[in-house]
Amino acid sequence: MNKTPNKSASPKTAKVAANPAGEKLQKILARAGFGSRREVEKLIEAGLVKVNNRVATLGERALTTDTIKVKDQPVKETRLAKQSTQVILYNKPEGQVCSRKDEKGRDTVFAHLPRIINSRWVSIGRLDLNTSGLLMFTNNGELANRMMHPSYEIEREYSVRIFGEVTDAMIKTLKKGVKLEDGWAKFDKVEHLKLQEEDSVNQWFRVVLKEGKNREVRRIWESQGVQVSRLIRTRYGEFSLPRTLRRGKVETLTWKQVNQLLKSVGLPLDPRPDLTPKAAPDYSKTSSKSHSKRSTPTGNLKGRPSSSPYKGRQRGENQ
Repeated sequence: MNKTPNKSASPKTAKVAANPAGEKLQKILARAGFGSRREVEKLIEAGLVKVNNRVATLGERALTTDTIKVKDQPVKETRLAKQSTQVILYNKPEGQVCSRKDEKGRDTVFAHLPRIINSRWVSIGRLDLNTSGLLMFTNNGELANRMMHPSYEIEREYSVRIFGEVTDAMIKTLKKGVKLEDGWAKFDKVEHLKLQEEDSVNQWFRVVLKEGKNREVRRIWESQGVQVSRLIRTRYGEFSLPRTLRRGKVETLTWKQVNQLLKSVGLPLDPRPDLTPKAAPDYSKTSSKSHSKRSTPTGNLKGRPSSSPYKGRQRGENQ
């Protein structure tokens, strides 16, 4: 006797079984530039992702040949296919927000980034409105996720100007750890910078930490009764803000530098550009609003920034 198919079985279950060799949906969409893996998971949980016209669920697997929609907009198969990882450095000025759109109409960093084909830029960490300096963007959502995740302990370095007296005892406390409203936080390194610009009430410090909670650098200092009057991110992981990179401009990492970044977080390396159908463009030679040529970027590796944040160009997870 033939058994009647179980009509109550969810189509999702059948589809997952049909695609055991597929990838997790959040990984596919993160790679396609729809955000970090966490951001994509939120889209799936909110019911905004469909696979073959069915609402997807978290953990579902899919193939790049499946019909996938995000917010009811079909995703092109060319976008879902694995692409070469691209990474750019951006020198963020003060006064720009890190969201794609701002309800208050403020200028956003994304308005100043070059157009990317079949993908979109994902921010590796964030900087708040009044913080300037290094921001990194990639089209690889999994890379962005790992670079931001606390378990990978990626260092973030800042130059910070403090208004108020800073004692040796205070610095010891900052390195030992302070209790904030969302948990304990500390600096792994605190170095006093001797600068001509400082006076008795304004001092510059270089600090390093390995996580990126909201406004964390500012809140750690404020816990000691002093104020942060200026904050500049100068390094993220192995990459420092190039001194020649002007505010509001981008610099493209080379294939070797991108692979250095992928290797640092345990991701597969990209093949050599001459072995791929089309090499990644060099966005440093164009801007989002013009196509004026600039000098070939150097893509600075990890290095000690200028002793003074004022020298050269301004350098400066939402801090």
